[in-house]
This record gives sequence, structure tokens and C-alpha cells, in this order.
Amino acid sequence: MKKILILFLLISSVSFGQKKLDKLLNKFNKNNVPYISVDSLATTNAILLDARETKEYKVSHLNNAICVGYDYFDVTKTLEKLPKDKNAKIVVYCSLGIRSEIVADKLIKEGYTNVYNLYGGIFEWKNNNYSIIDTLGNKTEKVHTFNKDWSKWLKKGKKVY
Repeated sequence: MKKILILFLLISSVSFGQKKLDKLLNKFNKNNVPYISVDSLATTNAILLDARETKEYKVSHLNNAICVGYDYFDVTKTLEKLPKDKNAKIVVYCSLGIRSEIVADKLIKEGYTNVYNLYGGIFEWKNNNYSIIDTLGNKTEKVHTFNKDWSKWLKKGKKVY
């Protein structure tokens, strides 16, 4: 009976956390870019674009991700880094999935047809125990959390502001 209760509490807390994240993303996003889950991304090949700023990227990022930024995002420079095949699978991420939706939408407007926004961003990636690397390519626990308010969404890893 105790095991069932513990399992129920675990599932409930994950579900509650996801509902809160859904609410946050729905508040800021237009939902015009499909999401991909961290579990789906972990088992697929895709071009990864990091829509966070350079200082965030330098702390940690997903392996093989290309930093394209957000504040000074340049679609022309980004297109130079992408394959000419407009059907190439591209996943854009940021901290939680807000900035990345805007960047991903710009790629869709340029004709790319297989573009996704990583649901929950690098925070969700780390919260689900997937590895991240630093600028030297070494695994790290550090994640730049943008600011203290947003840091509440990172449950695992070391928060850097």
C-alpha cells in the first residue's frame, strides 16, 4: 500500500508540474510551432539551435547545439548554418520554450517544414536527467537560469544567474 501511495504522489507531482508549465507556456506562446518532448528528442537526430544568449550557452548547452541567440537573432546568419534541405529536422530550445518558439517560427516562415520547439527547454532536459555540456565539451551540472524568478523551473542541476 505504501508503494502505491508513493507512486501516486510521484505521478501527481510530475503531472502538476507539467500542468503549471503548460499554463506558463500558454501564457507566453502562440502555439504556432509544434513541441517536441525531451524524451522524443533524446531518441532522434536533429539539428539543435540554442535560442538563449551567448552567456547562457557558455555555461551549458545540449551537445552539438548551435548558439543562435535571441536578442540579436539574425535569420540570415542562421540560415547559413542550416542545410539547404528545408525538410531537415530542426529543434530550437531556450530555457523553457518561450524565446525558442519565436526563433522557430522565423525558420518556418523561411520555408523550413520540420521545425520543433523543445517543450520545457534546457530546464526540462536537465530535469529529466539528460546531460548537458560546457564550452569545453565536458558534462556539467550548471545551467544558466536567466534570472532568479525563472530558476524555480529548474529542479535538477546547479543554478547559475
